[in-house]
Amino acid sequence: MSIAENIAQIRARMCAAALAAGRRPEELLLCAASKMNDAERVKEAVAAGVDCCGENRVQELLQKLPLGAYTGRPVHFIGHLQTNKVNKVVGKVDLIQSVDRTELLEAVDRTARRLGLRQAILLEVNIGAEPQKGGFSPAETLELAAHMGDYPGVLLQGLMAIPPISEKRGDNCKYFAKMRNLYIDIADKKYDNVSMVCLSMGMSDDFEDAIAEGSTMVRLGTAIFGARHYGI
Repeated sequence: MSIAENIAQIRARMCAAALAAGRRPEELLLCAASKMNDAERVKEAVAAGVDCCGENRVQELLQKLPLGAYTGRPVHFIGHLQTNKVNKVVGKVDLIQSVDRTELLEAVDRTARRLGLRQAILLEVNIGAEPQKGGFSPAETLELAAHMGDYPGVLLQGLMAIPPISEKRGDNCKYFAKMRNLYIDIADKKYDNVSMVCLSMGMSDDFEDAIAEGSTMVRLGTAIFGARHYGI
């Protein structure tokens, strides 16, 4: 199937999942996780109607930007970001979804203030408490959200999570539900410098479960582009 056909099929599945959960399909955003796909393939996804594009690697982002890969859609950074590469990303993307440690938050804030802008971010939550993964614990996330006023160079727009790899459909629902509750808890607090508009969770293998549990954005790569065995 073509990229456009894949996206049409995904949209239908997203719609069905939303309706089954009593939600409005138009509330959901589809982010094309475009790692290892060249600019032309990303342009195909944009033309087929994805809501935004997400890059995992700084090098790929910088290669594709001047080629107009994302023209017409917001571009997000969704991968692990090293502090020494923050200056290559801040101000070049609409949203950094993967702020996973205080050191990185501070670097993004400093860089954004130096550039005279506010960088929209999500806090990445290690919802499965996996030692090999980065991300804040739920308790750390709550504490940090309460102090976002200390970081005027950023605007916290929500949360992102990558739950543990699941063996069967439905295994991750408990993690998605915990994320939804954490998201709602922070939104209800009305903290300074916080505007909770995005709960980014759900990938190619589990996005329907994520939608059922409250995701507002799913990040799909394989389901859109196929298996990642090609280079750029």
